[in-house]
Amino acid sequence: MRTHAQAVVIGGGVIGCSILYHLAKLGWTDSVLLERDELTSGSTWHAAANIHGLHDNTNITRIQNYTMDLYNALEAETGQSCGVFQPGSLYLAQTEAREHQLRLQAAKAKYYGLQFHEVTRDEAERLHPLVNYDGIRCIMFEPSGGNVDPSGVTNAYATGARQMGAEILRFTPVTGTEQQPDGTWIVRTPKGDIRTEWVVNAAGLWGREVGKLAGLDLPLQPTEHQYFVTETIPQIAGMDKRLPSVADRDGEYYLRQEGQGLLVGAYERDLKFWAEDGTPQDFGHDLFDGDLDRIEDNIMRAIDRVPVVGEAGIKRIINGPMIWSPDSNVLFGPVPELRNYFCCNGIIPGFSQSGGMGLMAAEWITRGESSYDMFAWDVARFGDWADAAFTKARVGDQYAHRFSIHFPNEEREAGRPVRTRPVYEMQKDLGGVFGLNYGWEHPAWFADTPGTKDTNGFTRQNWWGPVGDECRMLRDHAGIIDISNFAKYSVRGAGASDWLDAIFANKMPRAVGRSCLTPLIGVNGGIAGDFTVTKLGEEDFLIIGSGAAERYHQRFFNAVERPETVAFESQTQAMCGFNVAGPKSRDLLARLTNADLSTEAFPFMRSARITLGGIDLVALRVSFTGDLGWELHCRTEDQVALYTALLDAGRELGAGPVGSRALMSLRIEKGYGSWSREYSPEYWPQEVGFERLCKLDKDFLNKDAYVALKDNPAREMLSIIEVLDVTDADATGGEPIFLPDGTPVGRVTSGTYGYTVEKSLALGFLKGVEPGAEVDVMILGKPHRGIVLAEPPFDPAGARLRA
Repeated sequence: MRTHAQAVVIGGGVIGCSILYHLAKLGWTDSVLLERDELTSGSTWHAAANIHGLHDNTNITRIQNYTMDLYNALEAETGQSCGVFQPGSLYLAQTEAREHQLRLQAAKAKYYGLQFHEVTRDEAERLHPLVNYDGIRCIMFEPSGGNVDPSGVTNAYATGARQMGAEILRFTPVTGTEQQPDGTWIVRTPKGDIRTEWVVNAAGLWGREVGKLAGLDLPLQPTEHQYFVTETIPQIAGMDKRLPSVADRDGEYYLRQEGQGLLVGAYERDLKFWAEDGTPQDFGHDLFDGDLDRIEDNIMRAIDRVPVVGEAGIKRIINGPMIWSPDSNVLFGPVPELRNYFCCNGIIPGFSQSGGMGLMAAEWITRGESSYDMFAWDVARFGDWADAAFTKARVGDQYAHRFSIHFPNEEREAGRPVRTRPVYEMQKDLGGVFGLNYGWEHPAWFADTPGTKDTNGFTRQNWWGPVGDECRMLRDHAGIIDISNFAKYSVRGAGASDWLDAIFANKMPRAVGRSCLTPLIGVNGGIAGDFTVTKLGEEDFLIIGSGAAERYHQRFFNAVERPETVAFESQTQAMCGFNVAGPKSRDLLARLTNADLSTEAFPFMRSARITLGGIDLVALRVSFTGDLGWELHCRTEDQVALYTALLDAGRELGAGPVGSRALMSLRIEKGYGSWSREYSPEYWPQEVGFERLCKLDKDFLNKDAYVALKDNPAREMLSIIEVLDVTDADATGGEPIFLPDGTPVGRVTSGTYGYTVEKSLALGFLKGVEPGAEVDVMILGKPHRGIVLAEPPFDPAGARLRA
């Protein structure tokens, strides 16, 4: 057995074998995969292995289509059959909301040149004559949908990897992973040890156990999952074609042809957890006893839709384990706290995503960053707050609602609250309706009646009116926004300024009391983050960034060696904050402080330590609303007192609490982008207006990558669109944009109604489209005419911001 390898992949399921294959494909042929048993052990071998191309997330759609295209190429390359069947998939909508979802997916398919289109009932009956289409509002057909052979695909990846020189060792359990002082790893096995640069945890059902070897507690929880295969069905046996699969997600089951019968599976509400205390080491190609009573309701809905299911005998029942993350997406990427430890755990639609997942992992490992922004999958989206209780509650909710629509702005309540601030109960009493941000509860909007809950849908919901009231209150008077969920960092000590200059693209403030905006540049030269940096004192800085990306950004802060004299500390838990903004914000704050808040004494992008309402805090003259305003950052123990003082002082001025949904509307009126929507590693600085913040007369992290592309013409530009013909729905993000002649030109990244400019607005990226041009924004999957604006509709000159 070899003693050294560039990478060691732990786990011989479809994902581990795909990662090994793609590592070898990118030149890392000196890699090895270790499997504790036989390949496909655990979840891979018994998977239903359905494949489909479309997903609500754009990049996951790209990944799934890459995967589907790869299977036929793999067969040709390796000579190993993948058992690919692609008779297509029929998607059925029984509800208006499902119809909206399918029409939006059809619009996305058109944008990306994929096949996914509406068919008539007559066409659907020709494609699948065994389905009862009564009560169906809309039918979409995906010609490339189907299924593959789990073992065939896994072995094709394995064969391809071996052909390129990679090694696979079966029956070789990993007993230890130990990082060495130089950053390399020793992977221990009963057959010997391997020193490696990278460890890849793709251990499937044993992902938790393998993680613990490196000191990790990964938020994963297995469940049982069942499907059954019928005996031969005469109608199918008599056909000369293969039937398309049926995606009747409103019915909460899936169904496809298997041999001359049908395979029917379900995600039942009465789910069953498994191995809560750890996956047994002796589990392999094992199954549980069948328990079809648990999925009886789902089966009856399948029988109503496809009556022959009820007439056929059951040939076999497959009841096996699956392992889930709290949001049912993979835990993917390098662990920020460890060097060169890569996770790929908790994969559910593995056979739709295996190829793209393997490629993205191999790119990240060998090149330092993947081609696509993978933040939706990033392991860094969860922290240690995602404990076993939270994980179990969320997994239970995700499993039971596997086929439920994830609506825009939807906030599921399972497992919450996890982390709350001192003002949480106070905000509840004020009518706060909360969202979740990196574990923290934060008010999304304020209802008239405490205890009100969100309604959900693609159209305007119960919060639409109250959010408008909050926006108008702030623009006319003032508003108080809880921004405690922003990430906050303290950097102090000799050399702090130089260290920050070596990280960020902009020059750090030189004078005390000054602030700057700065991008963080990714490995490929894109936008890895955007921050406000404030100099509070000599070699004393406060950094404000995205709260959801705090753990993600840890990788970048770790990438530049920090002098021993510089202390870097997260203050996100120790500090809270409020943004007080609006034309009367100065008057409001002046009632609580003796500090001079005049424009002359406290201009835009300045800061000061002040006492306000008897509380010592840091005040920054910035506002994400685009209006006159200050951010106020205090100690967490002072949050209640500060909030009380602000609300009391604001009441006489017509000011009150404002939630994050109003902030979304306000910042889009101003044309401001936000992290993970308009700013991501996929976008270049010159495409989002950040090139002026990249200072080339100094060194900074990944400067060479930015310099290599800085003179490239923008591929597409961040733009703002006024959508003209809307009545009950606004863009939310992800909607394709076409020219009136049907030419695809872009996509929405953020959308809202601009209450104070009385326009439905969309931020998005457009290619080759100038201001004044007409476009069609595919809201609810249907064209809505829009005009590309030359400037933001609210205060384009920034007069109110600097007042």
